Amino acid sequence: MASEATGVSGIAERYAAALFDLADERRTFDEVASDLRQLRTMLAASVDLSRLVRSPILTRGEQGKAIAALATHADFSPLVRDFLAVVAKNRRLFAIPAMIEAYLEKLAERRGEITAQVIAARPLSETQLALLSDQLRRSAGRRVSVDARVDPGLIGGMIVRVGSRMVDGSIKSKLQRLQLAMKGIG
Repeated sequence: MASEATGVSGIAERYAAALFDLADERRTFDEVASDLRQLRTMLAASVDLSRLVRSPILTRGEQGKAIAALATHADFSPLVRDFLAVVAKNRRLFAIPAMIEAYLEKLAERRGEITAQVIAARPLSETQLALLSDQLRRSAGRRVSVDARVDPGLIGGMIVRVGSRMVDGSIKSKLQRLQLAMKGIG
């Protein structure tokens, strides 16, 4: 299992590096990053799309047509559409999630940013994201890129992870701590 994860990681790194270099040549870092974030959200929201990228049963052509239709419908940039076509042609769609993360990490590193992973119970508004980013920048002492995701299972609040530090302010974890405390009383 570990060698499988390393293999996917190596593939993802190589493909992400190639996409990063092309985005650098074309000066489209932000456009590509935006498309990849949108694709990541789509993958998280759709079980069918996740199955599509992982399916060994679908042919190369079927996967290619499906991913091309998705890229066109989502209005991805030509570079991202071409990239996804190559990935599908090479039967590497299973590594797309890792490729997205690798690309975004390279971009943050290039800009001297650190990435804060934020999981909130509900989508954060632009104002909330800006305030959170500003607070994180002050505490970290440098630019912070916020990678926000939604998990309704948190009930309320959020979890913020920056590097190895994590702050869990979710209602779910507070209820779990209360439940453990109540077990200790009884």
